[in-house]
Amino acid sequence: MKKHIHKPVAAKKIKSLKLARQAQGTLIKVIEMIESDIYCPEIIQQADSVSGLLKSLRKELLAGHLDTCALNQLKENKSEAVKELLKIYNISD
Repeated sequence: MKKHIHKPVAAKKIKSLKLARQAQGTLIKVIEMIESDIYCPEIIQQADSVSGLLKSLRKELLAGHLDTCALNQLKENKSEAVKELLKIYNISD
């Protein structure tokens, strides 16, 4: 199955980029904190923040994919589209 490349809806793209940049900035901060021997609970709190941002980013990207690409893929090749969705949800091999 050919991978469908699409242009995400502008609002979703902007939100996804914002979340990705926030996660990147926070991860850089975590690295700097580790290098500076900052108190572990403070580092853990920032690491949890990165995890939360990445989870939000994943949700935003998945919503965009389901809104656009997945519908087209289901029409073109249902079995491949289902395999892809199972992979995204970590349900398949």
